[in-house]
Formats: sequence, structure tokens, C-alpha cells
Amino acid sequence: MAIIQAMDGRKRLDLNLLVTLEALLAEQNVTRAASRLHLSQPAVSAQLARLRQMFDDPLLLPVQRGMTPTAKALDLLAPLRQALDQVRATIATHQHFDPAKAELVVHIACTDYLQAAAVQSLALRLRRDAPGVRLGVRNLDVPQLENQMMRGEVDLALMTAHTAPSGLRSRPLFRERYLLAGRQGHPVLREGLSVEEFALLEHVVVSLRGGNFVTAVDHALEAMGYGRRVVLSAASFLTVPDILKESDFVALVPSRLLKGRRSAGLICISPPFPVEGFDVSMVWHERSHGHPAQRWVRDAVVQLLAEELLAQ
Repeated sequence: MAIIQAMDGRKRLDLNLLVTLEALLAEQNVTRAASRLHLSQPAVSAQLARLRQMFDDPLLLPVQRGMTPTAKALDLLAPLRQALDQVRATIATHQHFDPAKAELVVHIACTDYLQAAAVQSLALRLRRDAPGVRLGVRNLDVPQLENQMMRGEVDLALMTAHTAPSGLRSRPLFRERYLLAGRQGHPVLREGLSVEEFALLEHVVVSLRGGNFVTAVDHALEAMGYGRRVVLSAASFLTVPDILKESDFVALVPSRLLKGRRSAGLICISPPFPVEGFDVSMVWHERSHGHPAQRWVRDAVVQLLAEELLAQ
């Protein structure tokens, strides 16, 4: 309403200016906003001048690389997106998207854990419902993600919520928890394991950066007066179940990796003390937000994970 009132008060309601403002706030660069809007840079600069006059605020200030939004611009961003999303949703209802006939490639970035926990199931679902939609999966590179999405190299990312770049759109997917896993017949591992017994076991940890033997679990144990022996720091969760089956090692493993055949030959129990889990979100760029096919794929991810949660 604040946006409409500001424009209505001058009797010049121009939705094109709102679209330009949204692009400028998303790109924080006049040249990129112009490219996204298929306009010339002078045209976007002229519209920015009108927006500044309309809202009586600079809205975007020049910095060394691009522009930075003012406090007022940041306040406008959420209601602006909401208003334009409602308009787009109305238009989208008249756009027909048939997944059975669609031909496109969707590029997804995520860790190997999420490739196993979510993307494998998504690939099978797409093959059934949208056989012309192909998935290109790449490793998640958080520092480069926003630029990759801006260039169209990545359409969708699955990642822990707190690491998602603030300039991207996101939607929560699920909360993951850890289970303590070891081989069937392990001489110590059982329900009711004490914290002291846990600390005395030989542990495998996962360090995505490689070689780190200390995690948040060790800090929690230290606060309780315990320390544990970490005998292996692995680079991926995917190798851990096989390592556990061939040894007396144990590991805290995300529960979604211990479903079906991956849990065969393993004992999986709750840790003997609270271990903080993590939230997983779906992240995408403004440039693909209104695309009917991309929107359908995002909805398919949400539906698939909801079905899996109900089946547990």
C-alpha cells in the first residue's frame, strides 16, 4: 500500500517503474538491471531518477562495485515483491505449462549429502512426470552461487538455510537431525548408551573442507567434561556407512542418509545427548522466480519432500 500510495499521490501509477525498482534492488547494478529488463542503460537510469523523485529518496547509492540500497529501499523490497508476485501469479494462471511436454535443463547445486538425500528422488520423479526435463547437478559453491545464478549457470540450490546469500529467494524444506550409527553387532553401540560410553568410542567425522577433527559436537562434549577420540575425518558423508560396516567406528550421520539400503548392516540410534540438527532450504534467483517451468520444478521438490516426510 505504501508503494501504491506514493505513486498514486502523483497521479502517475506506472507498474513498469515498480518492475524496474525490483530489478534494480535485486541486481544493485544499472547495467545488469537493464539487461534483465531488456532496456537500454540510459532508459533504466531515467526510470531510477523518476523513482527517486517519487519516493523522495536516493534508493540506490553508488559504491565501488555497483550500488547499495538505502534503508528506505530495503523497507520497500518485501512489499514490492509481494505486490508484483500477486500480479505475476494472476498472469501465470493464464499461462499453460505442461510438464509432460516440456523440454528444458534445470541446473541444481548442492552438497553430495543433498544429492543423495533429495536429488536422486527428484530425478526419478521428473523422469516419471516430466521426461523432457533434464537435471544438471553440480557441487555447491556458496561464495560463487549468487553470480552463478545471475549468469544462469545454476537455477536452484539446496543448502543449509543460514549459509544462503541474502540476495536470493529461499523457501524452507525440512529440518535434518543426526543419528548415531555403527555396524550391526557392535560391541558397545545400543539404545541407552551413556555420554561417557559415547565419548570412549572411536569416531568418524565429516569435514567438507577436509582434515578437520573438531566439530560442534566436541565443544558440547567439552562443556560436559568429556572428550572423544576422532580417528577419521572424511570428506563426504556418502563414504561413511561403508566405513562403519567394516569397523567398530561410529559416526553421527544425517538421518536422510540412513534410509533404505544405506542403513543395511547398521545400528542407528539417537545420540545420548542433544545434537543440533540443521535446516535445509531451496534457494533461487529473482531472474527465474516467475518462470513457469522453474516454478513447477520448485513445487515438485516441495511436494516430493513432503511425501517422503509423511512416509517416514
